[in-house]
Amino acid sequence: MAAPTVYLSHAAFSANRCPHCVSWSRGDVLACGSCHSIVLYSPQKKTVVSTLNGHTGRVNCVYWVPRPDCSAETELVSGGSDKKVIIWKTNDYRLVHSEVLDGHTEAVCAVHAMYSTSDSGHDLLVASAASDCTVRIWLRNKSTTECLQTLSFGNGFVLDVCLSVLPGSGVPILACGGDDSRVHVYVKQDGQFQKTQVLHGHEDWVRGVEFAINGQDVYLASCAQDSLIRIWKIFPKSVTESLKIDDEDEANFIKLKENILTVKEGGEQFTYAVTLESVLAGHENSVYAVHWQPSFLKADGSVVQPMSLLSASMDKTMILWEPDEETGVWLEQVRVGEVGGNTLGFYGCQFSPDKSMILAHAFHGALHLWSRNPAKHEEWIPMVVISGHFNSVQGLRWDPDGEFIITVGTDQTTRLFAPWIRSGQKQVTWHEIARPQIHGYDMQCIAMIGRFQFVSGADEKVLRVFSATRNFIENFSRISNMSMETLLLNDHSNFPEGATVPALGLSNKAVFHGDLNSQSVQEQESFNSVSDQYSQPYFQPHVLTEPPPEDHLLQNTLWPEVQKLYGHGYEIFSVACNRAGTIVASACKASKKEHAVIILWSTTSWKQIQSLSFHNLTVTQMAFSPDDKFLLAVSRDRNWSLWRKQEEIPTESVPPFRLCANTDKNTSVHSRIIWSCDWTPDSNFFVTGSRDKKVIVWGNCQVPDLMGEKSCTSVKPCSTLLDTEDSVTAVSVNQGIAFQGRYIIAVGLDCGKINLYKWQYNVTPNDWVKAYEIEQSLCHTLTVKQLCWRSKPGRAGHGDPDNGEWLQLASCGADHSVKIFNVNKSLFSL
Repeated sequence: MAAPTVYLSHAAFSANRCPHCVSWSRGDVLACGSCHSIVLYSPQKKTVVSTLNGHTGRVNCVYWVPRPDCSAETELVSGGSDKKVIIWKTNDYRLVHSEVLDGHTEAVCAVHAMYSTSDSGHDLLVASAASDCTVRIWLRNKSTTECLQTLSFGNGFVLDVCLSVLPGSGVPILACGGDDSRVHVYVKQDGQFQKTQVLHGHEDWVRGVEFAINGQDVYLASCAQDSLIRIWKIFPKSVTESLKIDDEDEANFIKLKENILTVKEGGEQFTYAVTLESVLAGHENSVYAVHWQPSFLKADGSVVQPMSLLSASMDKTMILWEPDEETGVWLEQVRVGEVGGNTLGFYGCQFSPDKSMILAHAFHGALHLWSRNPAKHEEWIPMVVISGHFNSVQGLRWDPDGEFIITVGTDQTTRLFAPWIRSGQKQVTWHEIARPQIHGYDMQCIAMIGRFQFVSGADEKVLRVFSATRNFIENFSRISNMSMETLLLNDHSNFPEGATVPALGLSNKAVFHGDLNSQSVQEQESFNSVSDQYSQPYFQPHVLTEPPPEDHLLQNTLWPEVQKLYGHGYEIFSVACNRAGTIVASACKASKKEHAVIILWSTTSWKQIQSLSFHNLTVTQMAFSPDDKFLLAVSRDRNWSLWRKQEEIPTESVPPFRLCANTDKNTSVHSRIIWSCDWTPDSNFFVTGSRDKKVIVWGNCQVPDLMGEKSCTSVKPCSTLLDTEDSVTAVSVNQGIAFQGRYIIAVGLDCGKINLYKWQYNVTPNDWVKAYEIEQSLCHTLTVKQLCWRSKPGRAGHGDPDNGEWLQLASCGADHSVKIFNVNKSLFSL
C-alpha cells in the first residue's frame, strides 16, 4: 500500500468532564469522549488510532460492547448532549458503519449494552439514561433497531445503567443508579423489563453501577456521593447455604438480609436471593465510578471474571479492592493518585484487559495511567499518557526553530508539545512536556518572542511575558534528544532553575539555584512557629528522560513571568511578534475606534513605542512580514490595514510605523469579519480569510516586489476570489517553500475542515488549485481557530533534511484538540 500523502502525526486531546466518557477495549484501545468526537487511543503505541465523528453535542458516555467469546470488541455505543445514542461498528478500530438512535428529549448521560445470547450474539440490547428522567431500552436484531421500552422515573434522574444476565436462566437484568440514593433493579419478563427490586442503603446520589458474573453468582457494585461503595450479591436461592448470624456484629444482620427475586423463562421459574455482600469505606469524598476487572476465557471455554474492583473518587484517589482469600472480606489492595493541583478529583476508572495497567480520568480532562511493577506487584508506576486542553484551543505557535509548539486555550492554560525521541527506537510520538502558564482567565492568543520566550493574552487587560527555565531546557534536551549546545547556541542567559506561584500570589515567580539551597536548609530546620508550617511551596527540579505525568505538569513545569504589559482597556484578543523578536504588537476587544488601537512594545525595554489607530472594531489578527518591514492587521470592521516601518530613526515627529495602505467601505472586498491573515515567505503578498467564505491574496499589482522602495498605496487583490464552502477562520502560508510566485496555503473553516491550496501569481483564472482536502475524520469537528506551518521543511524529531519530502502543519480548534499533520511536498509539485 502506498504511503499517504497527508497523515496525522499527532492529536492532543483530553477526556470530557463527565463520569462515563472513557472505555478500554480488550484490543487495548481506549475510547474517549472528547468534545463532540470519540477518540480511539492506543496506550501501548501512545498514538491516536482514529476518531469517530457523528455527535453534534458533547459526548457524555462511551462503552465498548463486550463479545461473548472475550475477543476484541468491534462495536461501541455512545451518548451525547445532542440527545442521540449512536452504535458504531469498527473494523481494526476504523469506522465501518454508525447507527443513530433518536428518542431521548434531553442529553444522554449513560449507556450500556450487551449481546443477546438468544440469537448467537446477533441481537444487541442497549440501555441509555438521559436527563429527560427516562431510561430507554433499545433492541437491534438482524433487520431493525427499535426502542423496546421507555422506563420513566418521574422527576428523578438515573445517573448510570448496567445490563447483565442472570446465570442459569439467561434472563437480562438491568440496574439503574438514581438521584434518590437507590439502585433500581429490573428483570426482563414477557418481552418487557419489570422492576423487581429497589436496593436501599446509599445516602446520596448513586453515581455508578456495574455487574460482574462469577460462576452462578452475580455481583453488583454501586458507588455514591456518600463516599461509600456497596457490593450486592445475586445468587440462585436453591444453592443458598444456611446463614449464621454473628451476635457480636449487628452489621452482619443487615449484610445477610435477603430479598427474593423470582423470574420466569421458557416455562420455568427461577428464584434468586439478593443480599448486601459488603460496604467498602475507604474514600473521603464522592465515589463517581466503579469498574470490575474484565472477564477472560479459560482453555475449557468457560468465562471467568475475577473479583477485583476499581473505584475512582473526588478525593483524587483510585483504589483497587479484592476479597481476602481466607475470610472473603473485601480489602483495599492498592491506592494510587492523590494528584496535587487538581481542583477536583477523578471522574472514572478503567482496567487494562490484562490488569497490568489502571487508568483514571480527572475533572480537568486529564488521563492518569499507572502500570504494575513486574518486580514488585504491589507497586504501581505512573506512565506516559496523552494529554491536551479540555476547552477550546484559541491559538498556537511553533518555536522559531520548529522543534515544538505552544498552545493557549479557554481552559486557562498554556501548553507546550514536543516530540519524544526514544533511544534505539524509530518511533517518534508527540507529548505535552510543559505547562508554562496556568492562569485565572481564559487564554486567547500567543506569540513567540524567541525560542524560549513567549507573550500571551487572555480575557484581561494585561499581556504577560514568560521565559523558559533551565530545568525545562535540560529536560527538553533529553526528551527530544537534542544537545544543550544546540538549544542554547550562544545564549548564556542566567536561566532560573524553575518557577513557582507564591502563597497568595498571582504570578509565576522565578526560582534560582540559590533559592533551592536555602530551601533545603530550611527543610532541615524544625518548625519554630505556625507560619513556618505553611511556608511557600518551592520548585523541585526533576531529571526527566520521558514526558512527565499530569501531576508533574501541574506543579513543576511552570515558566516564570518576566513582564506584565499594561495599556489596553479591554480583554486582549490578538498578539504578534516580528521575526527579529524586537517588537510585539497587541490589540484588545473593541467596539469603538479609541479602543481598537494596536500597541507596539519594545522587547528590550518593555515600554510602549507606538499606538496605531485605524480600525473601528476588534483587530482579530496581526502578522509582521517575514522581512519585518510591514505589519498587517485585519479586523471585525471588515477591513485590513498595512503599516510600514520607517527607514528613518524614530523620533517624536517620525513614528516607527506609518499607515501605508488599507481598505475602507468603498474599497473593501470582504463583506464580513476578516478572521485571519498571513504573509508569503518572500514578503511580496499577504492573504486574508473572512466569514464571507472568501480567501484573497493582496499585493502591489504593478510592482510584484511589494517591499520595494516604491509606494505601496496601490495594494489590490492579486488573486481571484477563492470561494470556500464555509466561513474562513484560519489561513497560513508555508514559510519554508516558495518558488517563482507559487505558494502553499492552508485554509481552515468554521465547520472544522482544513484544505490545502496552491496559488500562483499572475496565472488567471486558474491561479487557485486545491491540492488536498484533508479527510473529515482527521480534521476538527468545530471551528478551526488557528493554522501554522512549521517554519522549515521536515518533520520535527525525525532529523529530516531541510529539503526533505515532508512539511508539517499544526492546527487547533474549538473542539479542544491540537493536531499536527505531515504533508508530502509532492502534492504541490513546486
